[in-house]
Parts: sequence; C-alpha cells; structure tokens
Amino acid sequence: MTATTLLPSPHSSPLDDAAWRRLLASARAMVHCDAAALLRLADGVLTPVAVDGLSDEALGRAFSVKAHPRLAQLLASGDGLRFAADCPLPDPYDGLVEGQPDILPVHDCMGAPLRVDGRLWGLLTLDALTPGSFDRVQPEQLQALVRLIEAGIESALTIRKLADAAQRDKVLARAAQGGTRLPRELVGKSAAMQQLRREIDTVAASDLTVLIVGETGVGKDLVAQRLHRQSLRHEQPLVQVNCAALPEALADSELFGHRKGAYTGAVHDRAGKFQLADGGTLFLDEVGELPASVQAKLLRALQNGELQRPGSDAVLHVDVRVIAATNRDLAAEVAAGRFRADLYHRLSVYPLRVPPLRERGRDVLALAGGFLEENQHRLGARNLRLSPAAKAALLNLTWPGNVRELEHAIARAALRAVAEQGRAARWIRIEPRHLEMADPGRQPDKAGAPVTPAAPPTPMTLRAATEAFQRGWIESALARHDGSLSAVAREAGMDRSNFHRLARRLGIAAPKPTQG
Repeated sequence: MTATTLLPSPHSSPLDDAAWRRLLASARAMVHCDAAALLRLADGVLTPVAVDGLSDEALGRAFSVKAHPRLAQLLASGDGLRFAADCPLPDPYDGLVEGQPDILPVHDCMGAPLRVDGRLWGLLTLDALTPGSFDRVQPEQLQALVRLIEAGIESALTIRKLADAAQRDKVLARAAQGGTRLPRELVGKSAAMQQLRREIDTVAASDLTVLIVGETGVGKDLVAQRLHRQSLRHEQPLVQVNCAALPEALADSELFGHRKGAYTGAVHDRAGKFQLADGGTLFLDEVGELPASVQAKLLRALQNGELQRPGSDAVLHVDVRVIAATNRDLAAEVAAGRFRADLYHRLSVYPLRVPPLRERGRDVLALAGGFLEENQHRLGARNLRLSPAAKAALLNLTWPGNVRELEHAIARAALRAVAEQGRAARWIRIEPRHLEMADPGRQPDKAGAPVTPAAPPTPMTLRAATEAFQRGWIESALARHDGSLSAVAREAGMDRSNFHRLARRLGIAAPKPTQG
C-alpha cells in the first residue's frame, strides 16, 4: 500500500503532515481496508485532506455533497453506517483505488461523520475491494475509531493553531454569506509546488512588492490570490488589472483615475484602480505589457504611494501593496529598452517563480482529477475516470500551455467520452484517444499512431520552443477560421486585444480573405 498522501487545501485545517499520517495510520490499524480518507466539510463540499490507498487522481477532487449521495448519507448518519456491497448508489471512489491495473469498483464502503467542538467537521471513509471485508467491524468498534480520530483532530488543532487558519476561515465565511464561488487553490504535492507554497507563506504577511514570473497558464493569478488571502490586508479588496488588455490611451486613467473634463468623454470624476485598492492589494497581471508612457507614473506610485489623476494638480496618497505578474523575461526586456530598469527593480523586490507543469511530476494527475470532478457535474455524468493508459499519456506530455492547457484537454476529453459511453454508465473511462494529444517530438502516421521521427528536433531555448508552438497553433487555427484573428482569440480563450498583441509579437498577420 502506498504511503499517506497529503493535499494542502483551502478547506483543510492547519495540521502538520505527521499529525494526518498518525490519524490515518490509527484508522487502518483498527480496520483492515484498501483505502481510507479524511475529508473536510466546507460550504457543502468535502475535500480530501489526507488519503491512504487512493490514487493521485483523487487528490485534486472536491466532492459536492449534493452530487454524491453516499457521502450525503454518511454525513447524515449520526454514528456512521456501512453500505451493502450491492448498494446501487454510485461510490465516489470507484476506480480510484491505488495500485489497481484497471478501473475496479469499490465493494465494501463504510464511514462516519467527524465532529470537532460539537460541530460537524467532515468524514472518515473506509473502503475495500473485497465484499465482506467489514463483516467483523462492529458499530462499537467504528465509534471507538471515530472518537480516536476526533480526539486527534482536536489535539492537533489546539497545538497547530496558525494565523492563516483564521484568515482562511474568514474567506470561507464571506464566500458562504455572499454565495460566491470559492477560489481555486494551488494543487500539488511535488517538490516544486511545496517550495512555492513555502515562499508564498514567507512573504505573504509582509508588504513587500512581489513579482510573480512563469509561463502562460501556470496559475500566476492563483499565487496572487493566495498571497492576498494570507496577508494582513486580507479583509481589504484585491483589485486586479489586466495590463495587456489596457488600451494605451486609457491605461493612465484606468490605473490612476481622472477628473471631469480631463479629456473628451471624461464627463465624471473617476477613481482609478490604485484608489479602489487603497488599504488592500493591487494585482498587475501581465505587467510587461504596460505602455512605456505609464511606467514612470507607476514607479512614482510604488516609491511614494503618490498618484496624480489626469486633469488634476492634486497629489493623492494611497496605501497599496502591489503584486505583479508576467510571462515575459523582464530582465531581457530591460536590456532591450522596452521596460524601465528602475521599475523592474521596484517590482521584483521578492520574485516568485511558478513552476511549469512539466516540472511538477504527478501533480498533473491531481489537477486532472479536479477538472474531471468539475466536468462530470457540469455534464450531468457519473464517475469520470482516467484509464491507466490515459494517466500514462498525461504524464508523458510536456504541456506547453501548462495547467490551462490541461484544463481544456480534460474538458474536451470528458465531453467526447460522455458522448461515446453515455451519462448512465457506472463510470466513464477517459482513454488517450479522447485526449487527442500527441507527444511533442513525435508525428502521427496515417493510422493516427505516433511514430518516432527520423531525426531528433533541433535544440532550442524554452522560450523559442514555446513561441514556435504558439505560432504553429495560431497559424493552424487561422486556417480553420478563414483568417479571422477574433475567431481564433475566442477559440484560444484569450482577451481579443491581448491575443492580437501576441500575434503581432510572433510576427503573425491575418491572411486577406480570398476574392471570389
């Protein structure tokens, strides 16, 4: 059996890894089973905080109680219950037991709600592939196990009461009161992601300016959100600006506001993003795209907290923590004269690099599991599961589009698999053919099977390889859409002005329509 796997989550309590391992080890020592899990309940969603015997695919999943009747019955059971091996209710763990060569159903399932300080905390679930595995487990034995787990949670919570736990509780409470969607969290247990989370935790409580760097699609916005949630400004607004989407003529007004009459069309006074973020955090996404004419004003605001609105001589003072993000090499942009050196050094007081997906190992399966959970509810399907071949395919790809590319690939594969196998299937198997993704150094033969190329590809830098992929993808999409850049931008899921700017940087021009 595999070692206990842990997943940091916005719903989890701040216990250390050893505490979770001890709790699950106690459960498996008392009851023989193939898998055990502790799930934390928040806003109607059960999120695994520790699992033993479940595959990596399970780690990124968040189980909506409404969508999983077995989990709902366990939560409502009072003292816990055991399901019959032939129970018709879908099991949320079907096909997710670790170490199985193929998708197999869970046969024996039992569990019980966990309470801490008199309130419902979550669930303990125990599962076995062999029918009758729990025949000898008496209700008194299950209750003794529940008391042991609850005592462990209470003890660990008392010892490990961290400041960020209180901050997260406030975020969840505000989300529940306002009916807003809970933010996605940085998923993964790879060494690269653990290091990133440690860096975030180190700098979050300070007011240092942070520059988040990384390729497109790696989740830089999630890093910014986590920084704000764990900062001392978490009760104040987080204001986001997409610098790439700012028209150059309006960028000054968007950031700093304007006075009535400052220019044609300025019929009212307007507060800029800096004023809206006063006391909180301003997130400048794609800051490398900011027009040169605005960079000097941004530098002044960062240095002194001072800004001057167009049309006004008054100097306003703001208290704003700035977080910036870019997929560009700003040091190279400075050397090329396209970005101010003084602004670059002011922004990069504390740089954070978000690792690309290809450096995160098996995190790809945890992420895929989360996207599958979202898609199965969106499509009204039962259990969406990755076949062993599909898992291998996902692990072997280099993901130039990173997490965003993975998310879109899973959405397409889920749609194809549901259409092929039907929503009523006990589970819907995702195969490599549903993913329709080829290994980047290989070309398909006429039958569609990948073959080894005759010669290895010419070595190139990572930036050059990324741009080559983007250029090829855009040119192919332009051919499908009769040269319409706007249509290709929609297919790419990008803001139109941002996409047009990318196309120009890559030297791509839309072909002129053919005259009939």
